[in-house]
Amino acid sequence: MNLKIASALCATALLGGCISFGGKPPESLLSLTPTTTVPAGTAINGDVANAIAVLEPEAPQKLTTTRVPVQIDDTQIAYVKDAVWVDKPTRLFRRLLGETIRAKGNRLVIDNDDAALTPKNQLRGTLIDFGYDARTSSAVVTFDAVRDVNGTQVMTRRFSATVPGVTAEAAPVGAALNQAANEVASQVADWVG
Repeated sequence: MNLKIASALCATALLGGCISFGGKPPESLLSLTPTTTVPAGTAINGDVANAIAVLEPEAPQKLTTTRVPVQIDDTQIAYVKDAVWVDKPTRLFRRLLGETIRAKGNRLVIDNDDAALTPKNQLRGTLIDFGYDARTSSAVVTFDAVRDVNGTQVMTRRFSATVPGVTAEAAPVGAALNQAANEVASQVADWVG
C-alpha cells in the first residue's frame, strides 16, 4: 500500500510541473492616480438636476485589454512589455474623470453604475488613444467627450495630451500616461464646469 501512495504522490508531483494556471504575473500593475482630489471629510451635496453622471467611455478594441498598446506605424500595434493595467483603461479613466470633476468644481458627480442615480446631465464619449506612440516616443491620451445637458442639449469636444521623450518601458510609460490622463481630465473638468 505504501508503494501505491508513493507512486500516486510521484505522479501528482510530475503532473504539477505540467499544469499552469495562467502566465507569470507581472512585477507590478499600473494605475491612474488623480493629481487633483477631494480632501477626506468633504461633503458635496446637490440635487439630481445639477448632478452629472460620468459614464464609462467606449474604446477601440486595442484598449479593451489591460495591456498598454504601442502604435508602431499607421497600421501596426504591439504592446509594451510587462506593462499591465490594474483594470481596463476605460474604467480607470472614468474614475479619474469623476474625481477630477468633483475636486475642481462644486458639482455632485455620479461615477458609478447606480441605476437609482441617473442625472440628465451626463458625460460620456470615446477614449480614442491611451497608449504609447513609438514613432514619437510619446504617451498619448485622446478623449472625444459628449456632454448631454439636461437631456435637451448635446455638446462634443476632443481633448488630448501628449508626454514626449518617454522610454518604451512599463514604468516610464505608465507614469507618462498617468500625467497625460490627468491633463485630459483637468481639461474636461474645466469644460464641464
